[in-house]
Amino acid sequence: MIPPETEILDNLDLIKGIDKSNLLKHLLNFPQQCKEARAIGKLVKLPKSYMNYNNIVLSGLGGSAIGADLVRSYIWAHFKKSIYINRNYTLPGFIGSSTVLFCLSYSGDTEETISSYYNGKRKNAKSVILTSGGKLKKIAIRDNIPHIIIPKGLPPRQALGYSFFPLLYAISKISGLKPDEGPVEETLAYLEHVRTLFKPQQKTRENLAKRIALKLHNKLPLIYGTQDHMDTIVLRFRNQLEENSKHISFSHLFPEMNHNEIVGWENPKVILRNIAVVLFRDKEDYPRTKLRIDITKKIIKRYTNTIIEIHSLGNCLLSRMFYLIYLGDFVSFYLAILNNVDPTPVDKVKYLKDRLARFKTVG
Repeated sequence: MIPPETEILDNLDLIKGIDKSNLLKHLLNFPQQCKEARAIGKLVKLPKSYMNYNNIVLSGLGGSAIGADLVRSYIWAHFKKSIYINRNYTLPGFIGSSTVLFCLSYSGDTEETISSYYNGKRKNAKSVILTSGGKLKKIAIRDNIPHIIIPKGLPPRQALGYSFFPLLYAISKISGLKPDEGPVEETLAYLEHVRTLFKPQQKTRENLAKRIALKLHNKLPLIYGTQDHMDTIVLRFRNQLEENSKHISFSHLFPEMNHNEIVGWENPKVILRNIAVVLFRDKEDYPRTKLRIDITKKIIKRYTNTIIEIHSLGNCLLSRMFYLIYLGDFVSFYLAILNNVDPTPVDKVKYLKDRLARFKTVG
């Protein structure tokens, strides 16, 4: 007999039985990972010539790119140079000798990132490689390219700390900036507290992550946030639902959605009724954007009964961003349990890579 959904999420033996590959271990270790990643970041050394640049390009895909997104979202309001996220085999036309190109691949074998490295090399970009090994590590050693080596053994999407903190420190160093250690210290300490709020031992009635997962179960998540600092939070949550929970999800950002998607909230009604809207909100959201969100809620609540507002917690911006990321990761884990799927395997990605391997790699 299958227990009620709430009992499933409070049954530690049942959770362990579904989580066969033990993603929970990595999830619970995230605060420690971030501490280790910060230590790696503080040791990063790059050539002084890299300080003479006009733009930064962060090239990566999937779980390896989300740290780049988070760095951009965190520093964009006060950073004086252009930062571009590249998710492709090729690079944009502005790349040149005044570009610092970070090639990001946790495995070191992401073919798009390897291709972008060679593309940047042909354009004389100043390259940096961040990886745990694989082909990119060999390339870095062979070509004498500055590289940052991070620990291996994790699903790339669960290595966010390792992809964020070393990159943040590296960009700070080539920009002649001293990282503000206060927000980092606060965030690292706060993550320890957040873990106690959402860990499996915390019963559903007191566990926000479990309650959100229950609201998303058998629903189509549509995730919204603001363009300012919440864009990466939205993307991360959608990706985690899809990879961990095996649960298709969609997203859009304010204020842009007010100029197009809002009109679509009319048909098909049979689908709209089954949408669960997730609104990520932060106290520093732009005032007019806050107003737009409030008005939009009144419009869409006529079509769906499920609107979940998630407010960031924490003092500094970095701690608030990491609170939402950690909460979202726990939600995706609990939704995987409700969906009765092992969160770790990404079989369709593996199948795609195996099929692609039959064809010659484009360099």
